[in-house]
Amino acid sequence: MASPLLFRLLLPLLFLSVSSGSSSTLRLQSDGAYITAVVSEKGLAFAKDLLVERAVETLTSLRIRDIEKSVGIPIVGVVRMVASNITLEAIHVSSSTVQPGESGIVIVASGTTANLSMDWFYSYTTWFVPFEISDKGGAFIQVEGMEVGLTMTMENKNGTLELSVTQCGCYMKNFVITLNGGASWFYQGFLNAFADQIRSAVEDAIVKKINEGVLKLDSLLKTVPNKIDVDKVSALNVTFVNDPTFTNFSVEFDINGLFISLDKTSARGYFQKTSQLSHSCDGTQKMLWMSLDESVFNSASDVYFQAGVMHWVVEKIPDQSFLNTARWKYLIPQLYKKYPNDDMLLNMSLTSPPGIWITPQKIGATISLDMTIDVLDGSKTIPVACISVVVSVSGVVEISGNNLAGQVELDDFTLTLKWSDVGNFHMYLIQGVMRVFLNTVFVPYVNTHLRKGFPLPIVHGFTLQHADILTANSMMIVCSDVAFNKTTGVITSL
Repeated sequence: MASPLLFRLLLPLLFLSVSSGSSSTLRLQSDGAYITAVVSEKGLAFAKDLLVERAVETLTSLRIRDIEKSVGIPIVGVVRMVASNITLEAIHVSSSTVQPGESGIVIVASGTTANLSMDWFYSYTTWFVPFEISDKGGAFIQVEGMEVGLTMTMENKNGTLELSVTQCGCYMKNFVITLNGGASWFYQGFLNAFADQIRSAVEDAIVKKINEGVLKLDSLLKTVPNKIDVDKVSALNVTFVNDPTFTNFSVEFDINGLFISLDKTSARGYFQKTSQLSHSCDGTQKMLWMSLDESVFNSASDVYFQAGVMHWVVEKIPDQSFLNTARWKYLIPQLYKKYPNDDMLLNMSLTSPPGIWITPQKIGATISLDMTIDVLDGSKTIPVACISVVVSVSGVVEISGNNLAGQVELDDFTLTLKWSDVGNFHMYLIQGVMRVFLNTVFVPYVNTHLRKGFPLPIVHGFTLQHADILTANSMMIVCSDVAFNKTTGVITSL
């Protein structure tokens, strides 16, 4: 599923994620931001290159307004001159820079050359010639040393980013017009009359086109929803919290990041963020870093638990004899005595949301559930016992495409008999069988869901590459580079 949130991050200039640039650290807010995203200096340079490339494509074939002027020429008299079909044919940017700061993001393209073409026309009448004299031809314009600068700012408006231009300018150092055809007197007269006007018209047209592009980008940002649907049950709340923070090396975004129910407007709201990070991604130079507080995962647990979907009836397992009373003949004698050779079901329901915890060493969860043993006696399903099970698991997470996925393994478990209609049997008697069941049935079932993962907020057309995952106290950090697919990327619509 294409996630619109790093679409919300200034399209390419903002890829959702995590913390810090080359020397900055994660700055975690205490006002409802559970995901912190920072585009590093390397990420900003990558985004800048994409924007410059797109700007060049957009400016190529740019048509400049026609210019008409009447000029007095000695001896000849008043000549009407027209410069038309002024077109920017090609543009080459030799270097460009991006610099974030307190005033916003500054992008400068310098050492730029451009080629333009145009048509010219003149006409005049004079007292000694009884008819109009006219001529026309083409011209070539060579621009060198052009510099284009743009300063943009972003503000949080009701959870959505608002993008605006504070400064935009274009300057052309060398502007040379070469006319084809025409009389020699016309060349100098045309250059004197039109050179400065054509230069100003081209500069103004480039600035106008860039401003239009930023306005279009701002409009696209405003159309992005404030949540990412994960499935039919939940969505990720991706509203922005606070204004973006600009440093000399990065741009940071604070996002709510909690899972919400699609049937409700918000999460239950008791989650407290306790994570603090004082180091970067082990010094690795990645384009974007994303920190997720463990409350993000616990909010998902809460939403799915409240939705009543954490329920599982076990009917088929690799060792099907486990689900027959004969297998339990010596462990629970009364079960076999009352229901000899009857098949069974295991009705498993979580009694509370799984508690997920993150430490610098690993990620784990504690799962509390009731396992009710149902006997299939003829056409009847008869509950005969209920065991309270507390399972501790831990595992690893990984990036699969743009999804955060994982898998776990069993650490430990405890069993407590809640009630029984087949005698008061001791839990230590079934400890070994339950360990086999948990390892071969329960944990693989959990992993089938964890491998699907959930989407990270990455703009459509961008893919995480060479991602590393680190953990700290109560926090997970994704450090990644990004690749862009030109055929599907949303930036191509600008």
